[in-house]
Amino acid sequence: MTSELIVRPARSADRPAVERLWLLFRHDLSEFGGQLPNPDGTFRSEWLEAAFSGDPDRAPYLFGVGEHPVGFAFVRGLGGAARVVNSFFVVRGVRRGGVGLRGVREVVARHPGDWEIPFQDENTGAARFWRRVATELVGDAWTEEARSVPERPDLAPDVWISFRYPSVRYPGP
Repeated sequence: MTSELIVRPARSADRPAVERLWLLFRHDLSEFGGQLPNPDGTFRSEWLEAAFSGDPDRAPYLFGVGEHPVGFAFVRGLGGAARVVNSFFVVRGVRRGGVGLRGVREVVARHPGDWEIPFQDENTGAARFWRRVATELVGDAWTEEARSVPERPDLAPDVWISFRYPSVRYPGP
């Protein structure tokens, strides 16, 4: 990759690009839950709408390489006890090149404190990625637990990774 990754808050002018990336994200996720597109070819988008709502508890980020949008992260819970990576996506053309890890690192560093990241364990690529991210960010100072999906007993529980960034490390005796 010849250009550096740029991670910045997404603005309203970025919304059309993020909406297109959102369709790719939801398409990728359809493999794990069988979600079909709406009749107009779009996918459910309440998290996208919330990210661009202006709610101070939420922040959308856009990842770019040169002039090319290559991913996004939506964060919620900025005013709460823990920040949550609500949605995260990197286009396939730059996956496995460090873009995702660098993007997460920059987003998390902008909001120090407690973090939670949910994912579906059957999404093996995401499971590997998020466990690696947690280890890269805080070593072994992270936890993982399964949580039921609210109002969806038909779905397997989500896996939630939790950590504090920057981690607090105490010297031994």
